[in-house]
Amino acid sequence: MASSAVYNHRPLQPSSGRSNPTQATGSMSARLVDTLDIIKQEFEAMTSEIETIRSQKDDFESKVASQVAELNVIRRSLYELESQHSKARQLYEDELSRLRLELAAAQPPPARPLGIQGLPSASGSQSQSSDAVIASASASARHEAKSSVDGDDRRRPREFNHRERDREVDRAQDGRDPKRLKTKNESGQFTPSLSSASALKLPPSHTLYAPRSSSSHGYDSPDRRSSLPPLNVAEEFTLQSVPPEYKKEGPDWFAVFNPKLKKALDINLVHTFIHTSVVCCVQFSADGRYLATGCNRTAQIYDTKTGEKVCVLVDENVAKQGDLYIRSVRFSPDGKLLATGAEDRQIRIWDIAKKRIRHIFDGHQQEIYSLDFSKDGRLIVSGSGDKTTRIWDMYDKSCKILTISDADSLNNDAGVTSVAISPDATLVAAGSLDSIVRVWDVASGTLLERLRGHRDSVYSVAFTPDGKGLVSGSLDKSLKYWDVSVLATEGARIKTENATRKSTPTLSGRSSSIDRPAISPCTMDFVGHKDYVLSVSVPSDNRWVVSGSKDRCVHFWDARNASLQFLLQGHKNSVISLDLNLMGGLLATGSGDSLARIWSYNTV
Repeated sequence: MASSAVYNHRPLQPSSGRSNPTQATGSMSARLVDTLDIIKQEFEAMTSEIETIRSQKDDFESKVASQVAELNVIRRSLYELESQHSKARQLYEDELSRLRLELAAAQPPPARPLGIQGLPSASGSQSQSSDAVIASASASARHEAKSSVDGDDRRRPREFNHRERDREVDRAQDGRDPKRLKTKNESGQFTPSLSSASALKLPPSHTLYAPRSSSSHGYDSPDRRSSLPPLNVAEEFTLQSVPPEYKKEGPDWFAVFNPKLKKALDINLVHTFIHTSVVCCVQFSADGRYLATGCNRTAQIYDTKTGEKVCVLVDENVAKQGDLYIRSVRFSPDGKLLATGAEDRQIRIWDIAKKRIRHIFDGHQQEIYSLDFSKDGRLIVSGSGDKTTRIWDMYDKSCKILTISDADSLNNDAGVTSVAISPDATLVAAGSLDSIVRVWDVASGTLLERLRGHRDSVYSVAFTPDGKGLVSGSLDKSLKYWDVSVLATEGARIKTENATRKSTPTLSGRSSSIDRPAISPCTMDFVGHKDYVLSVSVPSDNRWVVSGSKDRCVHFWDARNASLQFLLQGHKNSVISLDLNLMGGLLATGSGDSLARIWSYNTV
């Protein structure tokens, strides 16, 4: 009994703490289903969002394509309008030429200077009758030309017809001191906008085109007279008038080669860099690998081979209000630094690798328009609207000031627009608003020469690679080549005299050395641009002279005889700045159309 009682017990019941396997499996399945549902919902939401983004992207691409197509239509229309305008202008000029010939055959005019239109300025009733005939014919031809383009000029934007966005030349709405403002008077001539009511006007319009008398400027060079090209050299050939083998066209550019010369060069577009504002300046690095550009507030550096933008330099400490155009950029010879000159009167020296400012040179009282490094990288020269050229020492940070206190009577303003230092760093040249190019000795600060000959402001100067020549470009639409080979010797002589007299070097822009006759004659005139010459450059082989103008063209001139090899139109606005690669074969242009471009040129 006792034994059976031991085994006769009630079955054990499951403890309440233990779960039923079936129930546990069901709970896990439910949670898994919920998780999967959440994941599914998130996936569907993401899919929907992706579809929305994809739809937006398609819409955006469609709009972009539509706008590109519209721009292409506008571009084609502009090209057609330009072509029609050129044809109408040619008809107008042909008609004028024919009428002039008829008038000249009927009665030869007296020997008087010719105006800009080539009309005789005789007096008396006979002259009035001739003027009436020409005026009537001109009005008829002008009406015919205007009708041929169906009023297209009226449909062009106002700023395209009346002035370009060229802040380098015309910044009339800016309260700061521009290089110089120009306005048209009632006779259609450009005159300086000066504050003084008694300011002198520019010479008569015909003097902008007629060859100058060499004796009036203190020299008489037979070479200079014999090397003058025809005054209308650029007018003699156009895209429509030259044979096919003498012209070359791209999608938005063209080049026209001089049919009277053997074709010696070819030109091609390599890169186009779009900027957000006017491109005021361009410069290649010494090794040719990089191109620097300056525009509003920023300087950019591009790889010349790939076209990639490798660096953007902007001073974040500058106030964001208003414009701050970078007027000049210059690489140091070793390519490690970039100097920028701006409207805030400061020269910033940038460490390119670190993208930060290493040093700031401060001292100019007005906008800085031009900079140039010496070949050894020790000196940097700056030119400003404050009528000073300054030579800064990169090592000890000292500054030598060359002040212009003898402004010419053209407009009584000698603001410095362009500076250049000779290859051996012995001379500094500066072009100014008063039409004079001044040359100083670097060591003593003595003014060695005033180069007179231009009839309007000088906007660009450049030494030839051998240091024996100096090229200047002016608002009188011409370039000049000056022989400055004697000036280095003159500077050494003055340095010796100063050492002998133990006198303090003169930095005032005056010196007794320039009381003697001019020793740096102008040996060549380069005539052919239709508007202001804003930039000049000379390649390392000294073979060509290249110029950029407000007429939107770049001219390649033969440096030996001033003949025009070809003209290039690759911008829709002024060519404000250009530079030639020291390694050869590349040209950079910066324009008011907010584009910088790299071109390749080679001999054929």
